[in-house]
Amino acid sequence: MLAKINNFEIDLSKPIDISIPLTNTEENPIAWYIEKPVIEPVVFGDWIGKVSEGKSSTNFNNIFFNPHGHGTHTECLGHITNDFYSINQSLKQFFFFAKLITIEPEKIGDDFVITKEQVQKTLSASPEGSGSLSVTNETLIVRTLPNQLEKKSRKYSNTNPPYLSEEAAIFIRESEIQHLLIDLPSVDKEHDEGKLLAHKAFWNVKDTHNLNQDARFNATITEMIYVSDEIEDGNYILNIQIASFENDASPSKPILYKI
Repeated sequence: MLAKINNFEIDLSKPIDISIPLTNTEENPIAWYIEKPVIEPVVFGDWIGKVSEGKSSTNFNNIFFNPHGHGTHTECLGHITNDFYSINQSLKQFFFFAKLITIEPEKIGDDFVITKEQVQKTLSASPEGSGSLSVTNETLIVRTLPNQLEKKSRKYSNTNPPYLSEEAAIFIRESEIQHLLIDLPSVDKEHDEGKLLAHKAFWNVKDTHNLNQDARFNATITEMIYVSDEIEDGNYILNIQIASFENDASPSKPILYKI
């Protein structure tokens, strides 16, 4: 099935899924010191909501999970603010022009960091070669190296994963990128004393208790994606799918389409 978006043609029958599925197995990725998700049937006395148990005509599961720690999720600035803001109210458009880039984070001290200079250099090496993002690119997708398949099941807690520098986040914001996707559990350092420099820089949040008027209420960050090596750097159409949670974040399913 072909569709046109602003005269760009995409084939809707060939989606490229860059999300990580949520499971209740040891294969599920985990961050932020929590246990794996729980998916289990409802039990009422002798009745079990599981067809294979012979007590029910339907499978009827409860699911307990954390969107930030258990897989691909999309979050709004409500993730870091005193006042409540919902991803379901913040994300109102679902198709975007996107650029995928690949970066090997730079070792700085004990950390591995995605720097502003790396982002600019990678963009300069892209076909456009300008060192900046095109105004048509509303979304930036960052794949980090090394890109092992293990990212889909990695246990990130207390491993000090790579992160985005504050300067890189400012550059991305000033490039008018509204939606940032990354294959890490957070754009910020795991143990950062609550500074959240990259989150604040991207959303332009100066005070989490008294929001400035130019804070970016409609911008989103999607973390813990997985972009396989077969997917080439370049321009795509991106579809961000979320569940309608009135929460700061929702599990999500970002889908790419070749242009």
